[in-house]
Amino acid sequence: MDGQLFIVMRLFTGISIAAETLASLERLLAELRPLAQLKWSPVENLHITTKFIGEWPEARLGELENALGDICPAGSFEIKIAGLDYYPNAGRPRVLFSGVAAEPGLIRVAEAINEALAAIGCPREDRAYSPHLTLARIKNENIDKLRERITHMSNIEFGSFEVREFQLYLSKTSPRGAVYNKLRTWPVC
Repeated sequence: MDGQLFIVMRLFTGISIAAETLASLERLLAELRPLAQLKWSPVENLHITTKFIGEWPEARLGELENALGDICPAGSFEIKIAGLDYYPNAGRPRVLFSGVAAEPGLIRVAEAINEALAAIGCPREDRAYSPHLTLARIKNENIDKLRERITHMSNIEFGSFEVREFQLYLSKTSPRGAVYNKLRTWPVC
């Protein structure tokens, strides 16, 4: 490589969560964390992923940013964060998540990003877009107390907010877990 250092970044695009909604999520997580020793998502990392990019050469970051800047997907739209569920199912959970209810604008944003990035060599998503908010990852931990508490909860709503922009995030791993930094923001038009 002619002595040049090839630096790779781990990237994804997403939607930031409104402060009021994050505060509601923080209150719930403070209540649930003591019930199971899981890998809980730090509140500051919570977001709605629109496209996982994965490893991307830093030398091509400008190309990726230009592709994202050229899209005008939908105009603003509303998102509601509500409910708790397990993926893939309650019998064999791997993830505890909250549901994301959104107007069609969110799907249009995800599709526009997918198409724009496929044009510059980022693999296209094969699966249908399924927005969610990952709250914790579950391996083999005992979640009986957590499961019981969630079963007795009602009206689990964290809030709604209007989306006017999407972000490009850099994911860095550290001994304490992943840290997500916003690199750039674009309007949804």
